[in-house]
Amino acid sequence: MRAVRAHDREAAVDSLIAEDVPYPYAGEGDVIVKVRAACFTPDELGWPASWVDRSGRDRAPVIPGHEVSGEVAEVAVGTTGLSVGQRVLGLTDWNRDGTLADHVAVEARNLAPLPADIDHTHAAALVMPGLTAWQGLFVHGRVETGQTVLVHGARGGVGMAATQLAHGAGARVIGSGRARSREQVLELGADEFVDLEQPAWYEAVDRVDVVFDAVGGEVLDRSAAVLRPGGTLVTIAHPPTLRPEDGRAMYFIVEPNRDHLVQVVRICREGGLRPLVGAVHPLDQAPQVFREKKTTAGKTVIVVA
Repeated sequence: MRAVRAHDREAAVDSLIAEDVPYPYAGEGDVIVKVRAACFTPDELGWPASWVDRSGRDRAPVIPGHEVSGEVAEVAVGTTGLSVGQRVLGLTDWNRDGTLADHVAVEARNLAPLPADIDHTHAAALVMPGLTAWQGLFVHGRVETGQTVLVHGARGGVGMAATQLAHGAGARVIGSGRARSREQVLELGADEFVDLEQPAWYEAVDRVDVVFDAVGGEVLDRSAAVLRPGGTLVTIAHPPTLRPEDGRAMYFIVEPNRDHLVQVVRICREGGLRPLVGAVHPLDQAPQVFREKKTTAGKTVIVVA
């Protein structure tokens, strides 16, 4: 089959090649997915998990990409819950070969059914932002109706999903970002916008119940001060150094979860979450796209014919 592989951990992105590779093996609990569309995270080849298996053994060369939309091509012995030909989407294991390929072996529990009214390109763009935002808001942040949520980086992929999901849950949403993002963030459902380019942006924010941070750095450090006592600070950037008064502060990495993804898909179908596709490229162009600095908003999607 055709796939994109990185051969050198030290020169990871530069070693990416589109080439013919062996067809994947499906172990117990796996299915083989015929990939129709996939996405990647630009810095994922810098993650240790991208280069080793669960036992820590080197597995180079590696196929990147962990977001997938496609159809089930094979079901391994002992695997239940999915059938051949079924449309699916999901987030694959960090320690296994990924989705920039014609086919990928995925644990069935990491996949959710994909309704016919969501196309593969938008489904692939939905997976990582939707799951990350859902887990940050409702699993770690415990957002409830009537609370106030501050979303840092509300124009980014995860931030846009978090803004829409928090709004749909009945929270009052404050979105932050650069000044040019104001109109788009407000259109997503934010009630207010905060310009992070202003030196004292935190002085313009009333106390909030939850901060969802996708920016990090000084923005994250300042965020503990805008939380109400007992508030929650959730970030996907890096572990926070300052904690809110009588509250919680946590850093998390998104995890594959079928039940969470089913909820994200449901909200998307109901119109409460719009995945944003920034650019679309064929599989053989993926190495070049991986090397380029991203300039468009939304997810870059690799389409596999």
